[in-house]
Amino acid sequence: MGEAREVMDRLTDAVTAHTDLKAVGELYAEDAVAFTPDEGELRGRDSIVEYWRTMTEAVPGATFEVLHSYEAGDTAIDEGIYRGRNTGPLELPNGETLPPTQKEVRIRGVDIATVRDGRIVDYRLYFDEMDFLGQLGLLPDEPF
Repeated sequence: MGEAREVMDRLTDAVTAHTDLKAVGELYAEDAVAFTPDEGELRGRDSIVEYWRTMTEAVPGATFEVLHSYEAGDTAIDEGIYRGRNTGPLELPNGETLPPTQKEVRIRGVDIATVRDGRIVDYRLYFDEMDFLGQLGLLPDEPF
């Protein structure tokens, strides 16, 4: 196992099993960049940790089941299923906060982390945001 794989596994553990935001912050370089479906581009460790704070508070105790795990050079890739219950407030990009829906979510996604000197410098998260919002019951019943 290479450095990228080890760092990605530690990130998954810190975000899900232990919800340790201090550990999450230590895994990202100070000038790291992340791309997410719901928040877009995030620049800097503090912005990325804040993103994970909102996710872990909205769905505390979530799990991630790895379906496929890869490492190529300085990059680790995981495809898996994120599961949990929305028991915390959900912060929206526009600053609004939605109360917990108490609904279960099951989201298939892909994480890609590029690591240099033991820290993530580039992170990409892909999941179907409409599927996520639909599972939370936040989409209208009528088709668009």
